[in-house]
Amino acid sequence: MLILASKSPRRIELLKSLGFAFEIIPSQSPEKTAYKRPGHKVRDLAVKKAFDVGKKYPGATVIGADTLVFCKGRVIGKPKDEKDALRILRLLNGAWQSVYTGVCILNLDAKKMLYGVEVSKCKARLLPQEELKKMASKHLDKAGAYAVQDKDDHFIEKIVGSRTNVVGFPVEFFEQLYKEFTAL
Repeated sequence: MLILASKSPRRIELLKSLGFAFEIIPSQSPEKTAYKRPGHKVRDLAVKKAFDVGKKYPGATVIGADTLVFCKGRVIGKPKDEKDALRILRLLNGAWQSVYTGVCILNLDAKKMLYGVEVSKCKARLLPQEELKKMASKHLDKAGAYAVQDKDDHFIEKIVGSRTNVVGFPVEFFEQLYKEFTAL
């Protein structure tokens, strides 16, 4: 059995697009880590999420993932509310940023685990404040408060690296990690 330890609609859709059959059992693990560096944070949280679900289903192969945005020396997760979303969008406005996603695949019974981090760079358009205010209420459930997969969201003008990583699940990276995992 394959389990995705996330209820993220984007992760579900992207994993389905690869043709995988899987169960959706979201992790209840708190999104807290002692790590400060973005790559270490997402890796740690992805591992914690996979372990949280894996302990309940030790015979299953579990996929954990975590995504964050890093800009101007700051780690940016999901906004707390609309006011916080506006603060985030103002920080990102016109700036280059990095999107980090940690992915962990584990099967506790088989004593197998692989994990890693994908990083993409993207540049936000410089938008007027009125436009940012309109956007602030749209994507409260997404790191960075924007959504490149939403055709009405034109905030990001350029992506260097994996587009699916910016959406929240790096498809190409996952496929390679999964191939390595099944070969263990």
